[in-house]
Amino acid sequence: MIGCGRTTQRPEQAAPAAPAATGAVTTVVPSETDARVTRVEEMLRGVAGLEVTRLPDGGYQLRIRGHRSIRGNPGVIDGIAISREAVGTALAALAPGDVARIEVLKDAGATGFYGSRGANGVIVITTKRAR
Repeated sequence: MIGCGRTTQRPEQAAPAAPAATGAVTTVVPSETDARVTRVEEMLRGVAGLEVTRLPDGGYQLRIRGHRSIRGNPGVIDGIAISREAVGTALAALAPGDVARIEVLKDAGATGFYGSRGANGVIVITTKRAR
């Protein structure tokens, strides 16, 4: 299942420690058909604003909304930030069946949470163990 939209959250609706959030977010919740894929990156095909490119070496390149990011698109797995260079390795080591949800933050709103690294978007993955 892929959900796409724009979210807005008022401070009084947020949890006491959570900041207010506004931005373009796509949420991918794996379904039974996603259980057949061999890589997490394949679940992200079809997400608007996310380029998923297979490389000649068998790896994948993920790019949110093109080349505009100063430092690339970082990833976050279970609350741990992962650099752009290490995202491919981290996703290759992650089994698709272990993924509970993937959120693609696709605009500068991610900057509020992740600083300049999130200026062009962030891929946030929550595994079933972290829930």
